[in-house]
Amino acid sequence: MRLLVTGANGFLGHVTTRLGLHRGHQVRVMVRKSSDTTRIDGLPVERAEGDIRDVDSMIRAMEGVEAVIHLAGISDWLEIQSAEMRASIVGGTENVVRAALAAGKPRLVYASSISAINATAGPTIQNEETPCQLDLDDPAFVFVRTKREAEQVCLDAVKQGLPAILTNPPETFGPNDTGLITSRNLINSYGQKPVLVCDGGVCVGYSEDVASALVAAAEKGRPGERYIFGGENVTVRAIAEMIFTILGEPRAALRIPTWVLRTVTAVAVTTHLPLPYNPLMVPFATRYWYFDNQKAVRELGVQFRGLAEAMRPAVEWIENAGLFPGRPPKRALQHRFDPTVYAHLSHQT
Repeated sequence: MRLLVTGANGFLGHVTTRLGLHRGHQVRVMVRKSSDTTRIDGLPVERAEGDIRDVDSMIRAMEGVEAVIHLAGISDWLEIQSAEMRASIVGGTENVVRAALAAGKPRLVYASSISAINATAGPTIQNEETPCQLDLDDPAFVFVRTKREAEQVCLDAVKQGLPAILTNPPETFGPNDTGLITSRNLINSYGQKPVLVCDGGVCVGYSEDVASALVAAAEKGRPGERYIFGGENVTVRAIAEMIFTILGEPRAALRIPTWVLRTVTAVAVTTHLPLPYNPLMVPFATRYWYFDNQKAVRELGVQFRGLAEAMRPAVEWIENAGLFPGRPPKRALQHRFDPTVYAHLSHQT
């Protein structure tokens, strides 16, 4: 299959690109002229210069392809309430859909997020059919709202004959996270003294598993359907404790009641006091984002690793890069991107 990946140079995009090649597909990557392509340099891919803000460049990038995996857009927690959020996520997806409709209607896989579905106050397992009960007018959930809007853009296009598929990746860990998309949370947790945890939980995944599922969705996902790509459902405490278990550095975690954490955060933000954590994460971390992945397992033939297997490569990469505060690197990385991590996915031509 001729496959186009947008955001191919990103944290999840570079693994998806490698998985596409590994599965025998002809992969074209769309990158901006200014993009850092370190993580995909040397791969036997065709490059198309373009931008999701430019429909014409998107149409050119899609010429002759049979499937598109759309990953480009804001994904950094530090930008989760950015003024550019809607333009990037919704506007970008609208342009991708317009281009796909004009370029022969290739299969379109949209990488949304589990947060676009729903969250609960307690540890309740949800699935693809769960209705959203979050207050989407709350500024704290602008990311949720924009992701849902982008999903609706894709579903509306299905009515116009575009075979679009929705996918919902979880909190995804993995090595070579040079932009610190999810690694920053692990680094921040390690740097806390004492380590603070709240009552909340999330579905986690490993970057290679999620990327494999994205490619599988491009191959055989059903248009108009949603697929959850999460692995194990775990608490915030379990994630924090796993960091220190992997590092062999036992450290106690201090539980902060939800109401206390939310109150302290609100006061600190209002008075511009520094916090040892990202305040934008509190509305997410103090809820449960637990999901059932069986539809993806059953229909796409994919599997997802548990917490320890998902986090170990990420924690070891962070340690080797010397990013844990006060902890020396165990093995210095030779380059900003360590190509040995995904060596088994290299595609030989």
